[in-house]
Amino acid sequence: SFNKRHMELKRKLYTRGSSYETTIPMPLLFSVDLQKKHNVIFKFDNKAKRWYIEFEEIKKENKK
Repeated sequence: SFNKRHMELKRKLYTRGSSYETTIPMPLLFSVDLQKKHNVIFKFDNKAKRWYIEFEEIKKENKK
């Protein structure tokens, strides 16, 4: 059942060349420093049959 503790966000899936894409809704980015670059990591929990999204900061490598 859906209650007031849950939030639902819907985004369109669209084609781009030979792949499919969607946008990341701004409410999901509340804890991400948008001044820095990030990878978006999608993880699937096969047991729960659910997807999870994580944001990983891209750190500059020190080149010698």
